[in-house]
Amino acid sequence: MLQTPFTSCITTFSSLLLSNRIGYSSPTSTTMPLSLQSFLFFFAISLLLSMQHLADAATCSDCFTHSRAAYYPNSDEQGSDTGACGYGSFGATINGGDVSAASDLYRNGLGCGACYQVRCTNSNYCSDKGVNVVITDQGSSDRTDFILSRRAFGRMAQTTDAAASLLSLGIVDIEYRRVSCSYANKNLTIKIDENSNYPHYLAFAIWFQQGTKDITAVQLCETQNFECKLLDRTYGGVWTTTSPPSGPLSLRMLFTDEDGDESWVVPVNNIPQDWKAGDTYDTGVQVN
Repeated sequence: MLQTPFTSCITTFSSLLLSNRIGYSSPTSTTMPLSLQSFLFFFAISLLLSMQHLADAATCSDCFTHSRAAYYPNSDEQGSDTGACGYGSFGATINGGDVSAASDLYRNGLGCGACYQVRCTNSNYCSDKGVNVVITDQGSSDRTDFILSRRAFGRMAQTTDAAASLLSLGIVDIEYRRVSCSYANKNLTIKIDENSNYPHYLAFAIWFQQGTKDITAVQLCETQNFECKLLDRTYGGVWTTTSPPSGPLSLRMLFTDEDGDESWVVPVNNIPQDWKAGDTYDTGVQVN
């Protein structure tokens, strides 16, 4: 068994007390009464176990949170083409269509692109693995944290028949946790919004966000004089500026984890000088 500082302390303390309890004493010591020894022994074990439980709870990054989930009632197997994250039709197909709208986890757009493992808790229908989904939209229904695509909702089940039973329920109890997003052979990608107007207005979303960190700030920099400007998050996962710099553009993205640790990431590839609305540009980097 893995020994933590707490379990090691418990083992040592237990051995000492037990050795005294069975009658051992040094020539210069006085053995405590048995009832007092028993009280101190069980008090110490309870105290140390409580301390270990509190420490584990404070540092638990893999714990599940209980909630409820529904699914898009009028959608096809995938997600919505008009999600609140600003991904457009891409938001319905990313991650194979295993996507979801979120309520509180949307976090005013900060949660766009985050991935969660979601699994229902009815043992008659649900698998232990559940499904990994990407947040692409905002929404809630009857105290739910997730509104899954039909495909993702059904994938929580053990079998095809169980999936049909889940879908007939409509809303189910679930548990979820944040997990790392992973896209095989995909780098972070810049998608220029169709409403962009070269060279006066630039808006874009960031696709294929890997890892478990949030993109909390984005800067756009001129590649010649390295002057940078902080962009606005206008809605969801869309970043904009009404006066983009001229020339090829370099991005700087600030990634922040749940502990508040921050790091700036600079893509390998620049956005070309003659960027076009609707085009996508591979940054050449992945972030774990």
